[in-house]
Amino acid sequence: MNDSTRRVAVFTLGGTIAMTAQTGEGATPTLSADDLVAAVPGLADTGIAVEVVDFRQLPGASLSFADLLELAVTVETLPVHGVVITQGTDTIEETSYLLDLVTAGDMPIVVTGAMRNASMAGADGPANVLAAIRVAASAEARGTGCTVVFGEEIHAARWVRKTHATSPTAFTSYPGPIGYIVEDRVRIMARPSTSLTVAPHNASAPARTAIVTVGLGDDGTVLRAVGDHVDGLVVAAFGAGHVPMACVDELASLAKRMPVILATRTGSGPVLSQTYGFPGSESDLLTHGLISASTLDPIKARILLQLLLMTSANTDQIAQTFSTIS
Repeated sequence: MNDSTRRVAVFTLGGTIAMTAQTGEGATPTLSADDLVAAVPGLADTGIAVEVVDFRQLPGASLSFADLLELAVTVETLPVHGVVITQGTDTIEETSYLLDLVTAGDMPIVVTGAMRNASMAGADGPANVLAAIRVAASAEARGTGCTVVFGEEIHAARWVRKTHATSPTAFTSYPGPIGYIVEDRVRIMARPSTSLTVAPHNASAPARTAIVTVGLGDDGTVLRAVGDHVDGLVVAAFGAGHVPMACVDELASLAKRMPVILATRTGSGPVLSQTYGFPGSESDLLTHGLISASTLDPIKARILLQLLLMTSANTDQIAQTFSTIS
């Protein structure tokens, strides 16, 4: 591959960034990859060669594991310096982490989108696409894993979250962005530690997972109902990994027949292991066989759990994998 010209492939999956408003109707996906790239001012001045691929035309909420696994296999075979994926923002925090788990190598894979469709004043799609292409083409971004670029910020897929329903600055991460685009230059301030990799070709077994968020006064009824229909469960618990005492017996029962992941519903920070000792505390639940999500939020924990079950991993193997997360 000739390094004199940086080459980036742009894959479109649909979503708000590819939507326009129809007369008397809501916005729907209508723009092709060529349309999106053509609408980016200043792209020609970058000197980056862009290849466009219409991969899917779906709202973000309708993308599937199969779609993303197929995409992962496709992008890793391309003779390019980087890849940009545009999609609906509803599921970016999930799809980016999935892609981070099933792709290897140093090539930048950048996910972006838009909060305002192309028919709206102040549409943010073109600026986000330009920034994402700059990151994907950047030598500085190599080795950062899959990232999300929004509003000139570069977020690690492992940490990024959508924290607002409509704001153009909806994407944030804790402990913060790993980099920025400043005066057209990509600046990487921190590099995530190497993440584990799940081979996409191996993720083919049928599996169903769910997240159950505990709330004040829960008695385990919902856990029991959901547990009857899934192969693995993520519990979004209070604080550092706590649930009402009335839920403990049901969770202990579920953990005997499936992997049950204990995560915190707060959105950031770790599940503890030995700070509290009351019934329903983190130490109590871990003693009953639940598996700590460590610093993964419930949404990311479910992505990893689902992938592992799709590779036919057993509960012990799943526990071992989650134990490597810092």
